[in-house]
Amino acid sequence: MERIYASYWLETGDDPARAAEVIAGEQSSGTFVALATETPELKERSGARVEKLEILGHSNTPSLPGGMSSQRYTQCRLELSWPLENTGASLPNLMSTVAGNLFELRQVSGLRLTGLTLPKAFVDAYPGPAFGIAGTRKLTGVAQGPLIGTIIKPSIGLSVDETVQQVRELVAGGIDFIKDDELQADGGRCPFDERVRAVMRVVNEHADRTGKKVMVAFNLTGDLDQMRRRYDLVLAEGGTCVMAVLNSIGLIGLQELRRHAQLPIHAHRAGWGYLTRSPQLGWDYAPWQQLWRLAGADHMHVNGLRNKFSEPDDSVIEAARSVLQPVVPGADMVSTMPVFSSGQTGLQAADTYAAIGCADLIHTAGGGIFGHPQGVSAGVEALREAWVAAMEGVPLEQHARRNPALQAALGFWK
Repeated sequence: MERIYASYWLETGDDPARAAEVIAGEQSSGTFVALATETPELKERSGARVEKLEILGHSNTPSLPGGMSSQRYTQCRLELSWPLENTGASLPNLMSTVAGNLFELRQVSGLRLTGLTLPKAFVDAYPGPAFGIAGTRKLTGVAQGPLIGTIIKPSIGLSVDETVQQVRELVAGGIDFIKDDELQADGGRCPFDERVRAVMRVVNEHADRTGKKVMVAFNLTGDLDQMRRRYDLVLAEGGTCVMAVLNSIGLIGLQELRRHAQLPIHAHRAGWGYLTRSPQLGWDYAPWQQLWRLAGADHMHVNGLRNKFSEPDDSVIEAARSVLQPVVPGADMVSTMPVFSSGQTGLQAADTYAAIGCADLIHTAGGGIFGHPQGVSAGVEALREAWVAAMEGVPLEQHARRNPALQAALGFWK
């Protein structure tokens, strides 16, 4: 029988083996008391198994408040498994199983989901991304190197006309990708429908003149009917991408959008911090992104090196590498494209390229482009040339001697 495997970092004030069994029982056939109906045969068939338990260390205080009191708390690596029969190939029920009530058990003073291995049945049940890396490159005409992208700034507060003016400057400057901020969806000052129609007039006119169609990710986050209607408008206006905030729409929202859509879905992870910022609670990115890729995310945010948030560089790189790995080993599924953002400039290009070993990504810079002293076009050029230097292995300062826009950007970026 096929099984689902999940790995955790666990801290407990209880005996670790007993705590592991409590977690396994709570997340499968057991409860807080022994029941006659949980027969040995049923438990063997449907119960979760403790596959591995490795002691890492001890402390005198718990990482999280509440729960049982103890003189000593033990940190462990724990692996559990469940029969696929318990959930079927269902992402929402998988979520309830591997990341449900176990976090609040009184035996648990720290718990973090660190890994997930899924049977092929999930790949058979879910189509995954429709476009991913290859499809995005085809739609944008960017055959190699990263997609150079940006975010409309300020994030919120611009009118439709002010937004259009930024888009006009960006497409004239050679940008590949533009996205709404996650805060900008359908506000009164910049309504979705008006914004889409006005922006796409600029994008389409530029494409007619030059042959280059800039990809714009319009944030259609809303309820299911709103997202379908907003998607239909983007498609009708000639758009080539839509964006949704994952933690706001949920797995079913993304799954239904994927079922309806014929364009790439740009998946924003706003809210990620409350799932991960405590190292003793929540999720690692690697297992989290698997669920969203299966549900249909074509692009996934991974933060960026030396970002403006609290995430360290090693975590960002681990996240990007996980997105570039097969969602299930050996699975024939389209590859999702990682998106680097948050305080980005050309200064991160070489380190990003070296860390992930490829340029199959979208690199978005807001202030890093709009703040260029020579204007938006120079900001786009400077970021692109920084990536040329990175991929050619040429030091940035050396490459900048041949490019005035990049030379001017160095002082501004630093």
